[in-house]
Amino acid sequence: MGEMRKITVEVPEADLAAAQDYTGAGVTETVRAALARLRSDRAQQKARSLRGKVKFSMSLEEMRYDRE
Repeated sequence: MGEMRKITVEVPEADLAAAQDYTGAGVTETVRAALARLRSDRAQQKARSLRGKVKFSMSLEEMRYDRE
């Protein structure tokens, strides 16, 4: 998991309760899941920003054929 950092955070009780209900996990696991989700969302934004800017040496049909 890499280096860990201990933090203290004040959050609205209702938000935390709703998040824990959703994850079915404790506070630490819920906060970690939320941070991982934010990191994933950012990576997806970066990938979407490349749409139409990356040139492939194979066509989509060639890539699909190569998969078989």
